[in-house]
Amino acid sequence: MYKVDLNSDLGESFGAYKLGMDAEILAYVSSANVACGFHAGDPVVMEETVRLAKAAGAAIGAHPGFPDLVGFGRRQMACTPQEVKAYVKYQIGALAAFTGAQGLKLQHCKPHGALYNMAAKDMALAAAIAEAVAEVDKDIILLGLAGSRMVEAGRTAGLRVAGEVFADRAYRADGTLVPRSEPGAVIHDTETAIARTVRMVKEGVVTAVTGEEVPLAADSICVHGDNPSALAFVKAIRSCLEAEGVCIAPLAEIV
Repeated sequence: MYKVDLNSDLGESFGAYKLGMDAEILAYVSSANVACGFHAGDPVVMEETVRLAKAAGAAIGAHPGFPDLVGFGRRQMACTPQEVKAYVKYQIGALAAFTGAQGLKLQHCKPHGALYNMAAKDMALAAAIAEAVAEVDKDIILLGLAGSRMVEAGRTAGLRVAGEVFADRAYRADGTLVPRSEPGAVIHDTETAIARTVRMVKEGVVTAVTGEEVPLAADSICVHGDNPSALAFVKAIRSCLEAEGVCIAPLAEIV
């Protein structure tokens, strides 16, 4: 049987600013990546998101980013590996306080935005993230771009690792995502995105924008839920995967 995790980035509201449809999305995903206050989120939002995830039965992971609220963590920062390691530890610790208060443990850690994309290619940053996770709790699964440096660094650090794929993003021939700043980076056609996702899960390949077939291990699929059309897409992708005989399960049951 095919088995895959569905994850979504949640808890990204901040103060008076609401972002996303967390409660609605949690009905369809198996894992929640909760922002930890650096790129988005705040203590009140973190606590509420953990409560919602627990009620929905979704596993919880930390979603640490660069300290960049204004840029939503999507701007590259010239941080040293030592700084990145401390940032990740700090953010995991913050979220662990809220999960612990609810009698839960963190399942995984998935970096956000620019930190995620930079660490996918930069082994020094990837190792800093993996070491931070391992030094806090070796039971935490490191979730990173399938086939990337982050997956490699996680294994080196002795962690369980999971490869993530993106339902609605275009890929380059080297397995990295086409940057959002480039045309065609996001796939807007639902049927096309779902067909690609089913193929990634069942065949372990995706077609790059330049036509090459790129192998990848799809342990988890990232789905976005920050608008009504995204919510409809999450519903559709889960329904189609299950119709294809794919079981949706949290990462802890997969890796």
